[in-house]
Amino acid sequence: MKKILLFVTLFTLNFNLHAVEKKAYFAGGCFWCMEESFDQVEGVLSSISGYSGGHLKNPSYQDVIYKDTGHVEAIEITYDSNIVSYESLLNIFWRNIDPFDSEGQFCDKGKSYRSVIFFQNQLEKEFIDKSFKNLESKFNREIVTLVWKFKKFYPAEDYHQDYYEKNFIRYLMYKNGCKREDTLRRIWN
Repeated sequence: MKKILLFVTLFTLNFNLHAVEKKAYFAGGCFWCMEESFDQVEGVLSSISGYSGGHLKNPSYQDVIYKDTGHVEAIEITYDSNIVSYESLLNIFWRNIDPFDSEGQFCDKGKSYRSVIFFQNQLEKEFIDKSFKNLESKFNREIVTLVWKFKKFYPAEDYHQDYYEKNFIRYLMYKNGCKREDTLRRIWN
């Protein structure tokens, strides 16, 4: 029994040594909806709701929504790049936003709900630029999603984390009321 336990422990340690954890940052309106979308992806290890892109340090939800902090509701995705690529995450992001809405996303309007792709390095920026060209060519329309250099991410308050799971009925009412799925089907199908 000890040999089996030792083998399982060594196998697990060896497997974890090969995982290449990376982070990606996206803003697609409501961070609850973005969390749900990415948590379903194989290779995504975690997603955290939060704020990024602004000038105020340690902002609260009230700051971001009601003041001009420059922040947007964003998510931090930790992923295993051996299982899912940044390009794949970028494609998932596009399929979960309205890239033509400069006012926000779905029923959430205002600066804090704009769609933004944050890049951390030149390679990510090149993937983003390529995806913009492909989508603008496909739709024959200008994409208004913003592209910002990533600087800092601030996790949102605890009650926002995994909201779609903890408050499932309220979340579904919100999501249906915003007609998020209908809009996404109209754009992407």
